[in-house]
Amino acid sequence: MAVFATYLINYTIPRAGEIARASILTNYEGVPFEKSFGTIVSERMADMVVMLGIIAVTLFLQYDFIYTKLSESIAPLKILIGAVAGLLLIFILIAIIRKGQSKIALKIKSFASGLLEGILSIFKMKKKWPFIFHTLFIWGMYILMFYVTSFSVPEISNIPFAAILIGFILASFSIAATNGGIGSYPLAIFAAFSIFNIPEDPSIAFGWIMWTSQTLMIIFFGGLSLLYLPFFNRQYSKQTSK
Repeated sequence: MAVFATYLINYTIPRAGEIARASILTNYEGVPFEKSFGTIVSERMADMVVMLGIIAVTLFLQYDFIYTKLSESIAPLKILIGAVAGLLLIFILIAIIRKGQSKIALKIKSFASGLLEGILSIFKMKKKWPFIFHTLFIWGMYILMFYVTSFSVPEISNIPFAAILIGFILASFSIAATNGGIGSYPLAIFAAFSIFNIPEDPSIAFGWIMWTSQTLMIIFFGGLSLLYLPFFNRQYSKQTSK
C-alpha cells in the first residue's frame, strides 16, 4: 500500500512519493524514517544501474543500426570527433573535480561518493541476492509488458525488439522528468519509434494505451491504499495487542 501511495503522490509532486512512503512506514509500521528512506535510496540506486545496463545492452545489440542512423544525419567523422571530444571533456572535468577544493567541487565529490556508497550498500545487505533477483525480475516484467502491449496495435505488432527497448528507455526518462510522464510519454515513444520509420498515429496510440493503463492502475490502487491504510492500521494494532 505504501508503494502504490508513493506512485500516486508522485503524480502530484515529483519525488515527493519517496518521502511519503518512508513516512507511511514510520507511522504505520514503526520503521525509523532514516532507515526506511535509506532502503528507498538503495532501490533507486539499483534501478539506475539496471537502466544503465538496459541502455548498454541496447547500444551493443543495435550498434550498427544506431551508427547508420546517426551517419545519415551527421558525418561519421563528426561523430568520431564529437565522441573523442566528449570523452576528453569528461576526463578533464573529473580531474578538475578530484583536485578542486571549491564548494561546488566538494559538493560534487560528496554526491558522487554517496552515490557509490549507496550502490555498494546493496551488496552488504543480508538478503542481497533476493533483492537483486527481484529487481531484475521487476524490470524484466516491465519490458515484457511493454512488448506484449505492442500487439494491441496492429500497425506495430511486428515491431523490432530494438524499437521496444529504445521506446522503453525514452518512455522511462519521460516519467522521471515529468509528473508520471503526463503528455510526454506518448511523444517519447513516438520519437523512439520514428527512428524505425513507424508512423506517428500508431506510435502515439501505443503510447497512450501504455500510459493510460498504468495511470488508471496507479490511481485506483493508490487511492484505495490511502483510504484503507488507516483502517488496516487499526485492525493490525488490535490483532497484535491480543
